[in-house]
Amino acid sequence: MTPLALKIVRLIEQSGPLRISDYFALCLADPEHGYYQSRDPFGRAGDFITAPEVSQLFGEMIGVFLVHAWQAQGAPSNVRIVEIGPGRGTLMSDALRVISRLAPELYATATIHMVETSERLRAVQRQTLVRIKDRISWHAAFEEVPAGFTLMVANELFDAIPIRQFVKTTEGFRERVVGLDDFGALAFGLGPGGLDPSLLPVDEAVVPVGEVFEVAPARSAVMQAVSAKIVRDGGTALTIDYGHLITGFGDTLQAVYRHDYDPPLSRPGEADLTSHVDFEALGEAARSAGAHVHRPLTQGEFLVGLGIVERAGALGADRDALTQAAIRDAVNRLAGEGEGRMGALFKVLAVSGDDVRIAPFDHLPA
Repeated sequence: MTPLALKIVRLIEQSGPLRISDYFALCLADPEHGYYQSRDPFGRAGDFITAPEVSQLFGEMIGVFLVHAWQAQGAPSNVRIVEIGPGRGTLMSDALRVISRLAPELYATATIHMVETSERLRAVQRQTLVRIKDRISWHAAFEEVPAGFTLMVANELFDAIPIRQFVKTTEGFRERVVGLDDFGALAFGLGPGGLDPSLLPVDEAVVPVGEVFEVAPARSAVMQAVSAKIVRDGGTALTIDYGHLITGFGDTLQAVYRHDYDPPLSRPGEADLTSHVDFEALGEAARSAGAHVHRPLTQGEFLVGLGIVERAGALGADRDALTQAAIRDAVNRLAGEGEGRMGALFKVLAVSGDDVRIAPFDHLPA
């Protein structure tokens, strides 16, 4: 067992089975053995590679979008450029480089804010952004970001916020929990908790026995807090993650260890634990805070709409054939569809304080 698994076993022995949300939170954020507290998970030497690490093109397109959002809302002053969960700082570095070229005034006057709880990752971010580290403010919570027009980015943030799971039984939905089997090992089970049927997208009677339904009140709370600031101070928040556009059923809890899937209970604290994001629920949370929700896009639609193909062509101009092939491969991985590609699996949601048109999103209702 991992050190965190032993800690969780003792906790269950003392207090009983854990809800999935509590197990999820311990795996990622336990102050002693939590995944994000004890390692740098990003890149080929870690457990997974995020889009900013695939190619500079991803962060550059984010920079293009932030300039669009700023201009569409009147190019205000007193701007806060914010990233929640900034990883190694690669996305922010690439985005700011583009912003400095396309909107020098925005780049020169904006304040930069990184919301990061891990001291280990903060140190990595300072190295990545060493040239401008004196301009950056680090915060432990989004609520600490000062008032002012806000341009916010969160890439692969919401998948790391805990969920709860409920399983349909012959007696109705019961909450899924983590307990112990007959040999003292971690095992899934069912607890006494039920589910409010009004949360389901269909009538409970038509849901087959064994079906899993996931809810994420913590994710909705974060989106509401972000949206409330956007409405109050003005601006736009951009969220990119893997998930589904319409609320549905299914068990999406998964662990990733050394770039491969791993059973969620096998290596607590040593494997990344995530689940798919319900973008319909995030949109509803944003609207409940009064924000304008732009029509969600796939990552492929978003990047192509911002000009990633044209930028890739310019980046590869006059380069050798091997470099050009690497650039094309990166574009396919970021914007293409199919196994190993992010274009369809990842979705993009933007919310603004006002009802404005921002490329590549349109004015259709979400």
